[in-house]
Amino acid sequence: MRALCWAGAGLVEVRRVPDPELRNAQDMIVRVRRSTTCGADLPLLAGQVPEASAGEVLGREFLGDVVEVGPEVRRHRVADRVVVGATVACGACWFCRQGLPACCDNGTSGVAAEPGWGQPPAGGYGRPARLGGFAGGHAEYVRVPYADVGAFAVPESVSDERAVFAADAAPVGWYGAELGEVAPGDVVAVWGAGAVGQLTAGAAVARGADRVVVVDDRDDRLRMVTGHDGVEALNHRYVDVLAELRERSGGRGPDVCVDASGVPAAPVRWPAAEPDGGAALREAVHACRKGGVVVVLDARPGFVDRFPLGAFADKGLAVRAARRRGGAAIPALLERMARDELVTEHLATHRMPLEHGAEGYALFRDRADGCVRVVFTP
Repeated sequence: MRALCWAGAGLVEVRRVPDPELRNAQDMIVRVRRSTTCGADLPLLAGQVPEASAGEVLGREFLGDVVEVGPEVRRHRVADRVVVGATVACGACWFCRQGLPACCDNGTSGVAAEPGWGQPPAGGYGRPARLGGFAGGHAEYVRVPYADVGAFAVPESVSDERAVFAADAAPVGWYGAELGEVAPGDVVAVWGAGAVGQLTAGAAVARGADRVVVVDDRDDRLRMVTGHDGVEALNHRYVDVLAELRERSGGRGPDVCVDASGVPAAPVRWPAAEPDGGAALREAVHACRKGGVVVVLDARPGFVDRFPLGAFADKGLAVRAARRRGGAAIPALLERMARDELVTEHLATHRMPLEHGAEGYALFRDRADGCVRVVFTP
């Protein structure tokens, strides 16, 4: 089959790879209909993941049709249209039973942990095999382990372009608002106007936030942000962000600050940014009101230096972090999509066949031509 693979040195290319096969009784095989670029791919393309090997199949978020099921799969049948959550979790280990599928002990294709992590997280699609990942969705077919746990039927009324965002971007964005415990009357600031940032802002509005402000340096993305009811935009190239946020929050600072700025695979544009890309996080800590919450929705593989620990401690902030969420929220998000309460297809600013994968990832990496996400069709 054809698949979009990492080719080393920041390159991707379409290659012929073996067709996937059922390996376990809980597996199924999905024929991909749509897949989308993801910020978690950018460190790999930038050569920041030394564990990666050329030929790894990319693609964190995808949906498709079931073509084969293992004997223990109960929730899915051949010809079902499903969206597959980006996290591979077993649903039965201690962490899964605690409601922490992204920490699953069994959802990994191997025993691997980056030394800086201490313990391996759950596996994921499109991640290097030596980091416990699985072949991704930028392919004609994908093996889906623990299919009853990680794959979800898509309502007939929901288009492919809308539903594909239920794989990861929408769950992460909604999880960001949940981690921040956004409540009616809150002022929420979100750094980053990509897909996850926009979906976090929408989730904050849905939870009753009084004001939601998104900070970015791209006017094209900020224009998309203001299309959401109740969401305001700040371009940090033109304003003093800290002063503006104090002004818009009664002088206190936002109740919840979310860093959804993503991975700096291209040159970082945040003011006073360092190579670690942590400037947005530092600004969020300084902006947040005393006793507030800072949420980090991140996918960078390394370390962030110069963290303002003094401000964090003296202001009594809570910092919560997540780079993935399990599939528990996906059915509810699909229902919202079916009711037109969650609209995501506008985030697919570019659509192209998989053969143009190199072009698509260049657009996505450089944020060129107004690109937010590229959706591929095999």
